[in-house]
Amino acid sequence: MEKIRCLVSAGPTREYFDPVRFISNPSSGKMGVEIAKAARGFGWETTLILGPTSLEKPEGIEVFDVVSADDMLNRALALFGECDILIMTAAVSDMRPKKKSKAKVKKESLNMAVEFEPTPDILRELSKIRKNQILVGFAAETNDVKSYARGKLASKNLDAIAANDVSKSGSGFAADLNEISLIFKDGREIDLGKDSKSRLAKKLIEILAAEFFPQAGKK
Repeated sequence: MEKIRCLVSAGPTREYFDPVRFISNPSSGKMGVEIAKAARGFGWETTLILGPTSLEKPEGIEVFDVVSADDMLNRALALFGECDILIMTAAVSDMRPKKKSKAKVKKESLNMAVEFEPTPDILRELSKIRKNQILVGFAAETNDVKSYARGKLASKNLDAIAANDVSKSGSGFAADLNEISLIFKDGREIDLGKDSKSRLAKKLIEILAAEFFPQAGKK
């Protein structure tokens, strides 16, 4: 039976202004961790790149802790060549302060007009060096969710993307529930609906396995 090597990213990233202040987002990493656990449960050899989170590390999965978008990119670049599928659930901060102070900036000295620059687009960078890897992204959006997801699917050269509606109360960031539609490169859509992140993760892995690795089966 073919061994599938799965690389998952999860959680937020942090971009620091100074040693104690940063820009980030509410991602808890729950969805990505559940996906990593589901992949391992399916028999895939799974590695997890995890941003700052209070979650317990899943057993039986090699975990690499990262903080910033640059950290996550560098770790992903180091691991990408050895994987068969990358599932990028991490909520990467898409901007960072242009300058970072080495010491805590006192309130009286804060310049409220902070200048930002974009962080690296990890999926786009990895798509440039891909060989036979399958790339799956997540699009966490609050409006026109599927439209934005399709745009990311095309611009990042992905094989599939999970359109993730995070606007509704009780699901999305930091919640136990989520709502996902999986969109493939050829335009097909599979609505996984609203469910616990654990059950959605299992559904997602089963669909991806059947779509991209039918010969491998389940261990």
